[in-house]
Amino acid sequence: MVPRRTMSAKLSDAERDRYMRHLMLPQVGEKGQIRLKESSILVVGAGGLGSPVLLYLASAGIGCIGIIDDDVVEISNLQRQIIHSSLSIGDPKVDSVSNRLKELNPEIIIETYDCRLNVDNALEIISKFDLVVDGTDNFATRYTISDTCEILDKPWIFGSIHRFDGQVSVFNHRGGPNYRDLFPQAPPPEFAPNCAEAGVLGVLPGLVGSIQANEALKIILDIGEPLSGKLLTIDALSMQIRSLSFFKDQKRQKITELSEEAISCAVTGNQDGKGSANFEYRYEDILPTEFKSRTSAGWKPFFLDVRTEIEENIVSLPNTSIRIPIEKIPSNLELFPRDRDIVVYCKLGERSISVVQFLEKSGLNGENLYNLVGGVHLWSDTVDSSITKYGSY
Repeated sequence: MVPRRTMSAKLSDAERDRYMRHLMLPQVGEKGQIRLKESSILVVGAGGLGSPVLLYLASAGIGCIGIIDDDVVEISNLQRQIIHSSLSIGDPKVDSVSNRLKELNPEIIIETYDCRLNVDNALEIISKFDLVVDGTDNFATRYTISDTCEILDKPWIFGSIHRFDGQVSVFNHRGGPNYRDLFPQAPPPEFAPNCAEAGVLGVLPGLVGSIQANEALKIILDIGEPLSGKLLTIDALSMQIRSLSFFKDQKRQKITELSEEAISCAVTGNQDGKGSANFEYRYEDILPTEFKSRTSAGWKPFFLDVRTEIEENIVSLPNTSIRIPIEKIPSNLELFPRDRDIVVYCKLGERSISVVQFLEKSGLNGENLYNLVGGVHLWSDTVDSSITKYGSY
């Protein structure tokens, strides 16, 4: 544990009363509760995921909780960010959280950072804590957490939410895999629409955040089996929960320093660039007419639709193999064949460029990847006019 506590390592009578239900558990007991008291956890983001995480960590008696967030409370937050109240609208989120946690548990230390975590401050801030819980909604901050924790050799707990779907995993725990072993490169911004753009069921962050808090306590207490090497996926509509295994990439070079380039979006989806300063793409563009000709001659590629469900309900191209919306591509890499050509399409051929570039940078062979130029609309214009052209989605 990071030696930064100023409080007594013993439990007071008031603390014994407060944590009585913990003390009754053989896996925790007084020794475990003291361990929680001596621990420190940084929560990045005081929003939907951060709310349940912070409430449960404070209730559990984590001795020092750090909170970093540069946002203020808005009324639209209150549908899911349960740590805040109507009275705190307009206040910095870190102040709102600090006040709430002090009311909940005055025995603990709260440290606030009214700023955004970035490559300039991450090493200094994260070095002060035993582990990190991710409550963010953007890839740049997530990769910053990942690279910093890899440099500092600290575990961190990942969580993400999108509409009705959630994910949780534990990274960099005792030599286990890190975020880049699962998602090697940061994808374009459109792969990660935030809650404001995509919406989210209000209780979903509660489900995911509670699991994140549970993983944090397990790691501090050294009990159970943390979700290291496992990606837990939650579908709140069907309540199907799956655990997908993944492994450390032994060929990946360990991160030794932070850089803006490393955590920035790795592909930009530019229309005319088949390369960048650091990567030469090998995928090919294919016109709908050529695609039709080659498939008629016996070519059988994996035909991937990366549009939304609403768009699929309007029209789909014939022989589509699967539809995976663009924002879910990074968490479904295991679905893509490694021994077969893959053709990606969307409405106009813009999202599909981002996807084929991301797939190639994620390790798929660029010589097997194709972007369908012009997407559904060019198909309608040049191959089959009965295919419906439609407006913005």
